Amino acid sequence: MADEIQKMEDKQVPIGRIDLVGCGRLGLRIGINLIQVHRGGPKVIGAFDGQEIDGGDVIFTMLGAENGQQKPDFLKQLCTHDENYRKVESYCEYIDDDNLDLLKGDVVIIVIAGGNTIPTAAKIIKHAHERGAMTIGTAGIFGFGNETIDIKDISEYDDSNPAVEELKAQGITENHLVLTTNKLIRDNEPVTPYTLDEVAKMITMTALKELRDKND
Repeated sequence: MADEIQKMEDKQVPIGRIDLVGCGRLGLRIGINLIQVHRGGPKVIGAFDGQEIDGGDVIFTMLGAENGQQKPDFLKQLCTHDENYRKVESYCEYIDDDNLDLLKGDVVIIVIAGGNTIPTAAKIIKHAHERGAMTIGTAGIFGFGNETIDIKDISEYDDSNPAVEELKAQGITENHLVLTTNKLIRDNEPVTPYTLDEVAKMITMTALKELRDKND
């Protein structure tokens, strides 16, 4: 019996890679969740963002970040595991046409914000799918905190969410998981830390299941 337990424990080790495109308020939460996973989870977390931390990034400064520090570097700093067990690879740059090949994850999480990010997200998704990776993204996470959060394949959404429809117009019609509160910037509601916590939790759980399935 002890030998069987040992065999099961030996299988429950970090494996594979999850790429996190966007290390802002939501991305940081997801990254911290992934770092803390025990008995499994990713061996490598690729963290991508070209933005520096400033005084408005309260969750970063609460955790000890310095103004001007690069966001992916801070996530790497928080990962105190032995690198042979788990590590964060920091890429202090935005993903664009010239560096898509940096994305190597079994699962790619896309949580970029600011302006119209749909064209960039679509390119990332297409590149990931060509490699056989699974992708997860968002399509509106506004709300006060008591919204129902949906996460399902893009093919299962109707035409009521313009962010989803724009992704579809860019050619992303299946095999991409989309999470949304069904509230967008047009609804004039905030993005609360409560919502970000719940969204991060759901994305983390989904990414871990996809990572396990990819590496079974």
